[in-house]
Amino acid sequence: MNLEYFIARRLVSAKSHKSSVSAPIIKIAVVAIAIGIVMMLVSVATGVGLQDKIHEKISAFNGNIIITNFDDNQSEVSVEPIGINQPFYPRFKDVQGISHVQATASKAGIIRTEKSFEGIVFKGVGKDYKWDALAEYMVKGRVPNLKGALNTEVVLSEYLANRLELKVGDKFTTYFMKEGGNGMPNLRRFDLVGIYNSGFQGFDATFVLGDIRHVQRINKWKNGQVGAFEVFIDDFSKLDEKGKEVYEAIPSTLNSITIKEKYANIFEWLKLFDINIIVIIIIMVVVATINMVVALLVLILERTQMVGMLKALGASNWSIRKIFLYNAGHLIIRGLLWGNGIGLGLLFIQKYFGVIKLRPENYYVSVPPLTLNIPAILIINIGTVLVCLALLLIPSYIITKIAPSKAIRFE
Repeated sequence: MNLEYFIARRLVSAKSHKSSVSAPIIKIAVVAIAIGIVMMLVSVATGVGLQDKIHEKISAFNGNIIITNFDDNQSEVSVEPIGINQPFYPRFKDVQGISHVQATASKAGIIRTEKSFEGIVFKGVGKDYKWDALAEYMVKGRVPNLKGALNTEVVLSEYLANRLELKVGDKFTTYFMKEGGNGMPNLRRFDLVGIYNSGFQGFDATFVLGDIRHVQRINKWKNGQVGAFEVFIDDFSKLDEKGKEVYEAIPSTLNSITIKEKYANIFEWLKLFDINIIVIIIIMVVVATINMVVALLVLILERTQMVGMLKALGASNWSIRKIFLYNAGHLIIRGLLWGNGIGLGLLFIQKYFGVIKLRPENYYVSVPPLTLNIPAILIINIGTVLVCLALLLIPSYIITKIAPSKAIRFE
């Protein structure tokens, strides 16, 4: 342990600060750093967590990339069929990083019960459907068994089940309009075997999932015709890149869009969280740095005699500045320890007990999701230390202006 560090430790010892003017200012600086770390950890964990969760929910119901016919149809309903015999199905070999491809077809309809009715989109899926993506949101019952012959098993949302007063095991009637709107509607009677709750109002109020063969028969399609293909990728951060690669790899008669393009308004809203996180981090670092600068200046002025004595004994300006920078670093570390302890404690309480609730119609989730990213936590801590110490070099320059002859007589 060198001399500068030893003297710095003595400066921050409890006894040396009991009657010191700088004691309350130093405590405020430590508290400011701790609060700043808490705010940064919470903002990053909740902001990134919410983004990840919404990405996950949208992907569960749509895949990451959607391949359809090249037409002007912007609705959720399949209009023109696509042959299922495609070079990219069931495995997309021409593009790396694709984990799964599934075929779907959708048809608009109306569910009618004795007491109510609701407009829905019946999303037909097959035995290749990625049910594990939806498993997290299942609250009652099970998923349909689509591996055998055509059956009437379906799942719908808790939102629709409550509005229609349906429960698992009930049967209900759905009416589908024929193409062109002519003639009597097609009637199908389904068995409710499962209920999901994604918390995403746009999906919960719309989708009923069942056997794709119902849509094929209603639309008078062949067994080898579907409405769209949903593509899942391994790394969501590469969505734009993979979206371009998929578009270039599919036949020219087909079109592909990413969920970022399909739900552009939601993803634009999510970008605001990145801005909010950056603003909060900047504000917290500035506040912490200002408090540390004030604390360091007060500490230097309070130790003016000591500075003069050290200079008289032959100490260089830089060695004396290092004493105060070591002192400031010790205070910063103390603030980081308190901030990380409190911040991570609050995040774990929220993660496992869900104390804070949100309105799903506004935020698409009922409980704030959290993502505890170790590299991000390390960057926040290391960045705070480096920025604060770098800016503290400026006020420590005042030491070079202290003359030993005047400082020793300073009171």
